[in-house]
Amino acid sequence: MFIRKIGIDLGTTNTLVFLPDRGIVINEPTVVALRKPDNAVLAVGTEAKEMVGRTPDDIVTYKPLKDGVIAEYYVTQAMLHYFISKSIGSFNVFRPEVVISVPAGITSTEYRAVMNAAKEAGAKDVYLVKEPLLASLGAGIPIHSSEGNMIVNIGGGTTEVAVISLGGIVAWASLRVAGNRFDQSIMEYVKKKYGLAIGEGTAENIKINIGTAIPNRAKTEMKIRGRDLSSGLPKDLNINSNEVAEAINSHLVDIVNSIQSVFNVTPPELAADIMEKGIILSGGSSQLRDLDEFLKRSLGVSAYVAEEPIFCVAKGTATILNHLEIYKRTLLNRR
Repeated sequence: MFIRKIGIDLGTTNTLVFLPDRGIVINEPTVVALRKPDNAVLAVGTEAKEMVGRTPDDIVTYKPLKDGVIAEYYVTQAMLHYFISKSIGSFNVFRPEVVISVPAGITSTEYRAVMNAAKEAGAKDVYLVKEPLLASLGAGIPIHSSEGNMIVNIGGGTTEVAVISLGGIVAWASLRVAGNRFDQSIMEYVKKKYGLAIGEGTAENIKINIGTAIPNRAKTEMKIRGRDLSSGLPKDLNINSNEVAEAINSHLVDIVNSIQSVFNVTPPELAADIMEKGIILSGGSSQLRDLDEFLKRSLGVSAYVAEEPIFCVAKGTATILNHLEIYKRTLLNRR
């Protein structure tokens, strides 16, 4: 079967690839390993992530997207080429049409960088669609309705807040605070409180396994291992969920403030719709325990996590690919 269309959720932490009739075929970390000094690509995705923090001097691992946008152009192009080639196969004779997610706050320079990287990676035509619109489609929100809907897409690099109505974004905010910042805060918290250095992978595991937005009496604990800063030797430590809530609280407050800023510029009629229907949460980091309750307490508006929130943007690309000719005339001709 020759593949002519591909949807890519180009995330700071993970990249997902969707193919019509086959669903999500790739869900791998957005990481590339290069060999110095010739910059030859050694590994991409899962294999490259396994190398992070473990490489000799002549191998460097890159996360080519920073806060949702291209930071390393050559590396991003190599990564897109890998994902496109892997998803369509080496015998595909057609250059595919590709739909790619981009942050709502993308600049014209960043826009051209993604477009050019995808074309050099093998795409025939490239359509860039803002993440909040794709997340809304993937969450089942009727974006062409005249009623207002609010989506908060919390990924690895960015939190995108948007009010959607009549197929467009009425008000939005793009905050470069999300899952990666949570991980950094956990690392800094453990270092400051316990004098223990831990890696990004350990911090991410803490967040996933015991992370919560609200401290709770029934706290859960997790055993971790790091390097004692005073002795330089390995050391074990138990950390609990309430400590994680304390570590990431300032970032959660930033997200609340960002949502509040969008409400401040939302037309009253649409704000009333959102008050009635609630806020929809999508993205991998929206799975943080009790995040919906934290937002409800902070904003006075109900919040709901979408079904399969980590796949919402990828499923949004699926909707566009399945009706590409229609969306070419409407959504895809907007910047």
